Parts: sequence; structure tokens; C-alpha cells
Amino acid sequence: MKELFDNVSHSCSKLVTKKYSTSFSLAVNMLSPKIRADIYNIYGFVRFADEIVDTFHEYNKEELMAHFEKDYYIAKAQGISLNPILNSFQQTVNTYNIPDEMVQAFLRSMKADLHKTEYQTKEEYDAYIYGSADVVGLMCLKVFVNGDDAMFNELKDAAMRLGSAFQKVNFLRDLKDDFELLNRSYFPTIDLGKLDPASKQQIIDEIEEDFNYAFTNGVLKLPVEAKFGVYMAYRYYRRLLKKLNSVPSEKIMDTRIRISDPMKINLLARSYVKYKLNLI
Repeated sequence: MKELFDNVSHSCSKLVTKKYSTSFSLAVNMLSPKIRADIYNIYGFVRFADEIVDTFHEYNKEELMAHFEKDYYIAKAQGISLNPILNSFQQTVNTYNIPDEMVQAFLRSMKADLHKTEYQTKEEYDAYIYGSADVVGLMCLKVFVNGDDAMFNELKDAAMRLGSAFQKVNFLRDLKDDFELLNRSYFPTIDLGKLDPASKQQIIDEIEEDFNYAFTNGVLKLPVEAKFGVYMAYRYYRRLLKKLNSVPSEKIMDTRIRISDPMKINLLARSYVKYKLNLI
């Protein structure tokens, strides 16, 4: 019967992914069936933590986060949780030996969002991105390489750079909500209230560098089980960045950039052709 409960737990993580991010869910669906559930499990965990700090304004967020963290460690120690998201995540952590340092780094960045609203130095900015995005890429890489430590070490820098690129695109896309609703400013030395073309281009160039490094040194070298799904996520975010780049800096705070469903299908079709022709 435990197997039935675990299957229900995995289904919950998958549902969370589909409800919160149709684009990421599409990319995960392009992974090998052998690893999809574990990536859903990782997403479910990080999404719930992110929801605590970004959405549940009517509740005591610090208490919710403390309970969430405590319940995770109880689940990890016992090998089970009646919280299906934690139950499925602890299974993935234990199966792939995901280091606790990665989980702790992620939780530190999430807890920083409870009180920190401005990142004034590059060191603070880099530390936040490492915890909120880079380690998520590393967790996924642990699943992709399935115990191959040599491959993990070869690809880990690229996985981190890809995670950084995704997060920075999200920052740029969500400037209005982060700045006006949550009173957060992640980009150091940049006045988001008066974002000028030069500052915006600086952000774009930084993201492009991350993408280029990640693609050449990571995406192209991934195991076949993971390559197409990660490539799809990469293509989606690069298209999102292209659209953000086309919006004038003075209007970016007033524009919510999205990729339409027809464009997602177009990206999928074109990416699949490249994949089948061994062009990636």
C-alpha cells in the first residue's frame, strides 16, 4: 500500500508543476519517462517554498516556512510524510543522494525573501541566485547523471549557469510585481524605478553570457534521457529573453511578457526537428 501512496504523492508533484507552470511542465514532459517524476518532485518542493514567501501574505510566513523545513527533515529521516509534496521530494533526495547543502542553500534564499528587499552588492546577489536557482539546476543534474560523479562534476558549472539565466530572466520578466508588490530589488547598483537602456542592456548581456556558456558546456553534453527536455526549457527562456529585449526599458515595468501557446508549440516542433537531426 505504500507504493500506492507514493504514486499519489508523485501525482501531486506533477499536478503542482502543471498548474503553476505550463511551460516547465511541457519541458519536463520531453524528458525520459524514467526521470520525469523526480524532476516533478523537485519542482513541487521548490514551488511550495516559493509560494510561502511570495503569495501567502495573509498568514505568518516565517512560521509556515519553519514548519515546512522541519517537516521536510522529519520526512527525510523517516522516509515518509503525509504531505505528498514532501514525501515525493524526500524520495528523490534519498534516491539520488542530493546533498543537504543544496537543500539548505535553497531554503536560505527562500527565507531571505521573508525580510530582505534589496541586494546592494554582487556578492549578495550571487549568493541569492545560487540558492534560489543554481542549486535547483544541480538537484536536477543529480537526477540526470544518475550517480555518474565524473559527469556531474563536468556539467555542474553549466547547470548552475543555466539556473542563473532562468532566474535572471524571471527577475526581468517579473520586475513590476517584485518591485511594486513585494518591494524587492534583486539587481545590485541598478535603480529599477528609473531603469535606463544601458542598465537593461547590462542585464541582458549578463544573461546571454550565462546562456551561451550553459548551452555549449552543458546542454549539448547531457545524457540522452535529459537533453531534449532541457533544450526545450533553454529555447523557451531564450525566446522569453528575446521578447524582453524588444521592450523599451521605460515600458518594461508596465509590460507582462509571455510566450503564447502557439509559439510554445512552434518552439517544440522546431526543437524536435533539430533534436531528431542530431543538431543538438
